[in-house]
Amino acid sequence: MDVDVEVRAVLPFPREVVSAYAGDPTNAPDWYANIDSVRWQTPPPVAVGSRMDFEARFLGRRLAYTYEVVELVPGERLVMRTADGPFPMETTYTWSEDPVGTEMRLRNRGTPSGFARVAAPVMRRAMKGAMTKDLARLAERLAQG
Repeated sequence: MDVDVEVRAVLPFPREVVSAYAGDPTNAPDWYANIDSVRWQTPPPVAVGSRMDFEARFLGRRLAYTYEVVELVPGERLVMRTADGPFPMETTYTWSEDPVGTEMRLRNRGTPSGFARVAAPVMRRAMKGAMTKDLARLAERLAQG
């Protein structure tokens, strides 16, 4: 049972602003409620092949995993993938023009194993709620400058 969750929001800011901020993993702890820290393994800025260690909390568990950037189209698309940790996952950000600003889509998908596989339906709901709140936090951070 795979987990595949996508949320979207229209943010009232130019695409360059949204993609520059959201597409910089250094900023992830500021707008993702569950991400505690990001440590670069490779030198910034983000590029295909960049690797970062993330520490997060989800459903009461502490998670540590390494993301690698596998696709980057500046201002349009960023794809990061991990094969380590308890839940191999792929995260995709896309940004597109909208009459009000920028439409951002955030997608997380992967194949849980062990207990996480049994809990997949609960994980999907929890992820969707958290991701929706994260995009709202992103809008707040951008409004703060």
